[in-house]
Amino acid sequence: MSRNPLRDCLDAGKPTVGTHILSAWPTLVELIGHSKQYDYVEFTAEYAPFTMHDLDNLGRAFELMNMSGMIKIEQTQYTHQAMRAIGAGFQSVLFADIRSVEDAKAAVDAVRAETTMAKGARGRGRLGVGMRRDVGTVRTGGTPAYVDALNEVVIAIMVEKKSCVDDLDRILSVPGIDMVQFGASDFSMSIGKTGQYGDAEVLAAETKTIKMALKKGLHPRVELRDPAQAGRYLDMGVKHFCIGWDVRILADWWDTQGAVMRNLLKAKPGKAAAKPAPKASAKGANGKARGNYA
Repeated sequence: MSRNPLRDCLDAGKPTVGTHILSAWPTLVELIGHSKQYDYVEFTAEYAPFTMHDLDNLGRAFELMNMSGMIKIEQTQYTHQAMRAIGAGFQSVLFADIRSVEDAKAAVDAVRAETTMAKGARGRGRLGVGMRRDVGTVRTGGTPAYVDALNEVVIAIMVEKKSCVDDLDRILSVPGIDMVQFGASDFSMSIGKTGQYGDAEVLAAETKTIKMALKKGLHPRVELRDPAQAGRYLDMGVKHFCIGWDVRILADWWDTQGAVMRNLLKAKPGKAAAKPAPKASAKGANGKARGNYA
């Protein structure tokens, strides 16, 4: 089984940088890997269409580029998608919609092995033995190495609901959680202030989440559209960031560069309409009639 670069960084106390993709095209993982700037790629499956074959192919790409793969999944899919993603080669799972201690425990259960061999601080779960890519399909399943690999999977949770923030101390005390991500969009909506990311209550909840995570020895992670926004989080002690989304990068480029091109066309219209091309002969250069290849 492959080593987990993200786990290695967390255990060594090193900062990490990730980025998001909603496309299941493995070539994007390769392009990101070639940059040598990222420790992992988050496939934001909560919002993306994909098949089980896509997960396998993304797993191959992560291994090829020596990066960890993280998958973000919504609550109704915790057990199934976590199991299939880990089996495909993902080494981290981000669980959305955590509302309670029970939800946090369910997230850990969806990742760890159901065995007394599980490491105490990282929790005991409900996963059994599988025949998937992570164990060479039939080569290393049901071995101590398999249990160890599940213990090394990085578990991240979203703190994005009011009930989660209200009971944050107990939720972040659940054994097995590694990383914590505040979600301003969902939180603002849950308190009736949709989209008001700069509201005092939203900012206070974010600060509480980061400080509580650090206090408990966990790793707060911040998502940024632009690294220029990192300053205040660095001052708070955050050292794990996930920057950019493939769809946002494309949308920004299409918006700005399309406008530039339109403005150039308005400023410098053509001097004269192009003359129509001469009518093509019905015969080719050799004098024979052209065929219809439509």
